[in-house]
Amino acid sequence: MDSETCIGCTLCYTTCGRNVYEMQENKAMAVNPMNCMVGCSTCATVCPVQAISFPDRDLIWKLEREHKIFKVVRQEAKEKMAKQEAAKARALAEDAIASLVIRTHMEIAGEFGEKRFLIQLEELIKGRPFDFINLCLRVPTVQGAMEKTPSFLSFDVTSTEQEDIQTFLSEVRELIRRNGLTLVSENKI
Repeated sequence: MDSETCIGCTLCYTTCGRNVYEMQENKAMAVNPMNCMVGCSTCATVCPVQAISFPDRDLIWKLEREHKIFKVVRQEAKEKMAKQEAAKARALAEDAIASLVIRTHMEIAGEFGEKRFLIQLEELIKGRPFDFINLCLRVPTVQGAMEKTPSFLSFDVTSTEQEDIQTFLSEVRELIRRNGLTLVSENKI
């Protein structure tokens, strides 16, 4: 950095992302030259008065050896690769989770009175990692339900262990069909 040639334009100070420069008395000063990224010469390129120059290759190689740059660079590369691998693994895991169906809302209609459908639902989940939650049975009247008046049941099917429930949903659909009920809607939550 030739401070006598520097005109204080601050281009090097603002374009350097490694905090090599500070402005002192309206002049740029290379206060952290070891922060300079190898191969970057942006500051010299943008300097309108050519106040910035870089040492020749032999001096750079000497500095690399003295400061054991390669050991640091290898460690940084290893850490960067580990972060990239972790990010890839996380993305794959997120994709796998996103493709899982772990909760579905179902609505069914029909005659529930004599069918003991809720007991059959209970038997279907016994000893398994699934549950039925938010059950809501709407009947016109209790007496009407016993007289086979159509009613409406809604519930959520969920996994208690964050497992895919799609195979289990097939069993629930079959139970609905066997009981002569109508599946009104089924929506993944």
